[in-house]
Amino acid sequence: MILRRPVMDIENWSPDSNKNPIKRESWRTVLTLAYQSLGVVYGDLSTSPLYVYKSTFAEDIQHSETNEEIYGVLSFVFWTLTLIPLLKYVFIVLRADDNGEGGTFALYSLLCRHARVSTLPNGQLADEDLYEYKKDGIASGNFRGLGLRLRSTLEKHRVLQRMLLILALFGTCMVIGDGVLTPAISVFSAVSGLELVVSKHHHQYIEVPVACVILVFLFYLQHYGTHRIGLLFAPVVITWLFCISAIGVYNIIHWNPHVYKALSPYYMYKFLRKTQRDGWMSLGGILLCITGSEAMFADLGHFSQMSIKIAFSCVVYPSLILAYMGQAAYLSKHHINESDYQIGFYVSVPEKLRWPVLAIAILAAVVGSQAIITGTFSIIKQCCAVGCFPRVRIVHTSSKICGQIYIPEINWTLMLLCLAVTIGFRDTKHISNASGLAVITVMLVTTCLMSLVIILCWKRSVLFALGFILFFGSIEALYFSASLIKFREGAWVPIALSFTFLAIMYTWHYGTLKKYEFDVQNKVSINWLLGLSPNLGIVRVRGIGLIHTELVSGIPAIFSHFVTNLPAFHQVLVLFCIKYVPVPHVRSDERFLVGRVGPKEYRVYRCIARYGYRDTIIDDVEFEKDLVCSIAEFIRSEVSECNGSSEHTLENEEKMTVIGTSSSHAKGVKLWEDDGGGDLQSSDDATTSTNELGEIRSPVGPRKRVRFLVPESPEIEKEERTELRELMEAREAGMAFILGHCYVKAKTGSSLMKRLVVNVGYDFLRRNSRAPTYASSFPRASTLEVGMIYHV
Repeated sequence: MILRRPVMDIENWSPDSNKNPIKRESWRTVLTLAYQSLGVVYGDLSTSPLYVYKSTFAEDIQHSETNEEIYGVLSFVFWTLTLIPLLKYVFIVLRADDNGEGGTFALYSLLCRHARVSTLPNGQLADEDLYEYKKDGIASGNFRGLGLRLRSTLEKHRVLQRMLLILALFGTCMVIGDGVLTPAISVFSAVSGLELVVSKHHHQYIEVPVACVILVFLFYLQHYGTHRIGLLFAPVVITWLFCISAIGVYNIIHWNPHVYKALSPYYMYKFLRKTQRDGWMSLGGILLCITGSEAMFADLGHFSQMSIKIAFSCVVYPSLILAYMGQAAYLSKHHINESDYQIGFYVSVPEKLRWPVLAIAILAAVVGSQAIITGTFSIIKQCCAVGCFPRVRIVHTSSKICGQIYIPEINWTLMLLCLAVTIGFRDTKHISNASGLAVITVMLVTTCLMSLVIILCWKRSVLFALGFILFFGSIEALYFSASLIKFREGAWVPIALSFTFLAIMYTWHYGTLKKYEFDVQNKVSINWLLGLSPNLGIVRVRGIGLIHTELVSGIPAIFSHFVTNLPAFHQVLVLFCIKYVPVPHVRSDERFLVGRVGPKEYRVYRCIARYGYRDTIIDDVEFEKDLVCSIAEFIRSEVSECNGSSEHTLENEEKMTVIGTSSSHAKGVKLWEDDGGGDLQSSDDATTSTNELGEIRSPVGPRKRVRFLVPESPEIEKEERTELRELMEAREAGMAFILGHCYVKAKTGSSLMKRLVVNVGYDFLRRNSRAPTYASSFPRASTLEVGMIYHV
C-alpha cells in the first residue's frame, strides 16, 4: 500500500519531512527555512540586549571605575550564550525531536513511547504499530543494566508516572507564564528608550500608557493570524540584528578595542570575588540573555534542525555577542551614574540613530512577543489533545498551515495578565525578575526530561545522562537560585501563574481520568446487547446512530441508559471514539480502527479515530463521509483474511482492522452523494474510473441519493453487498448523533480534597469549557444528549 499524507487533516506536512533533512532538502530550502526561522524563533532572543545590562545593574551591583563588574557581566553573558543555547540546545536537545516536533510535550511523548508511562487512559497495543510509533526503532530488548531497571521502575509505580506528568505540566505552565511576561518586558524595554528623547518630566507619564497601547494592539492582531503579518517578521529581526551588531562593532572600535579580553572566564572569577553575594543575586538579570532559547526547540516542528542551527550559529549568536561586547565597550569608558538608565541599551546608541533604533526596537519587540504568544496557543492545543486542559475554542487562521491557530479565551486572558503586570510593576526590574525565573525553570525541566530521554530513548549510558544533568543542571540551578531569591521582588508572579494553570490542568486531567474509569467499570456486556430483541419492545429505526464514547472496548453505559428510556436504536449503530496517541501525527492510512460488536446481523460497529497531539480534527461533513467509508471498507476487506490489513484482538475478542481515510487509498470504497437532484458528488477529489469499479446503488431516498463505488472482486459475496446496501440506505435516511452529558460527582464518604476537586473544581471547568470540536459541528436537530450522573 502506498502511504500518502493525510490530506483532510494535516496541511503542509510529510511524515518523512524531518528524516535525513540534508539529503532530502536542498541547501536552498534549508537556507530559506533558516531565513524564515529568524522571524518566528529568534525574535525574543534577539531583543534581549534591550534589558540585560539594565536589569543586571538595576540594584545589586554598581558600575565602578575598575570595570571589573562590566567585564565580569560580559564574560558571564558570553559563556552563558555559548553553553546553553549553542552547546545544549543546538548540539544536543534539538536531536531529541519527536518525529520532527519539539518542546516539553515532545520529550514527554518520547518517554511515553519508550516506557509505558503514559497517563492517557484508552491506550491500545494496536497504537504501537503506528508508523510514527515504530519510526524510532523502539525495541525493549536493547535496554541493559540501570536503563532497564529505570524503565521497569517507572512502569511499575504510578506515583512516578504522575510525578513525570506533573513535571512536564509544570514546565508547560512556566512557558504559559513566559507568554505573559515576555511581551511585557520586551515592549516595556523597547519604549523605555523614550527617556532619552523625551524630557524626564513627561517620560513618567508616557512610558506605561504607550507600552499598554502597543500590547493591546499586539493581542488584537492575533485573530488575523500570523500568516498575514508573518512576512514582515524575518526582515524586522534581520534589520534589528544588523543594527545591534553594527552599533556593537562601532562601539568596540571607537571606545574599547580590547574589550574582547573580557571573554575570558577569569573575569567571571574576579567578578564574583569582588561582588560576592550581590554578584550572585545579579545573575538573575544576566540569565535574561538566553530568554527565548527554548523557542529553538519548541518551534522545531515548523522548520528543520539544520535550518535552526544555521540561523543561530551564523547569524543570531555572533550578532548578540557583538551587541553585548559593544555595550560593554561603551560602558567601560562611561562611569557617570546620573540615573540607573545610564546602564541601559539606548545610551550606547549614537544620538543621531536613537529615533530609528527606537522604532526598529519596538517592531522587534512585537515580533518577539508574537512568537511566544503563538507558542502558547500551540501548547494549550496540545494540552487539550491529551486531556490536560479544558476544551477551548481553537480557530485555524490559515487554510494551508495547520499549526497557525488562534484561541480567543487564551489570547484575551494573556492580554489582561500582561497589562496587569505592566501597570502593576511599572519598571523592567521587577518584570525581569519574574521573566528570569520563568525562563530558567523551563530550561531545568527540559534538562531533567532530557536526562531520561538519553537513557530510555537514545539508550546511552547512565554516566552520559548524569554528566548532562550535572553539567547543565548545575549552571541552570545557579541561575535558578539567583532568581528565586528575588521572590518578593517580582519572581512570585511566574510561580503564582504556573501553580494556577497547573491546578487547572491537573484538576481537569484527574476528573477526566475518573470519568473514564467509571465508564470502564460500568460498561455493558455483550450478552446484554445480544438479549435485545423485538420481544422486549426494542425497535430498530432507519438511519445511522453515532454514539460517542471514550471506551475502546465494550458497550458504554450511556447506550443502555438511552435504550432503557427510549426503547429504540438505529438500524446501523456505530460506537465512535476519538482518541489521541503519544505521537505528533497519525498517517491518514492508519486513521481508523474498525470492528464489529456482536454478530454480523446486528449491524453494530466500533470505529476508533486516532490522532496525534499536533493533528487537527476536521469539523465538517467530510469527516462523516470518511467515517462511513471506513465502515464500508471494513465490510469489503473483512471478506478475505489476507487483505493486507493489520488485525488486533482486544479484551472482548473484537477484531479491529486498520482502515485509512478515503484519500489514502485510491482503489478503496468511495462514497458519492447528491442532496437533491444534481450530479452525484464524490467524497474524494481524485477522479476514479467507474469502469474499474462495481457500483452498488440504493433505492432513491426521500432526501438524498447515496452510492458506493466498490472495486470489482469475486470475493465480495451477496451477503456483503446486502450489508453495504443497508449501510447506504441508513446513510440516506440520515445520521443521528448521541452524545453523553455526564455530571461527575464524588462518591459519598470521599475525602474533603476529592470533593473539592471533583464537585467544585472539575464541575466548574466542565460547565465553562467548550463542547468537543466534532460535537459542535453536528447538526443540532440531529443531536441527542443523554444525561447521566457519574459517582467517582
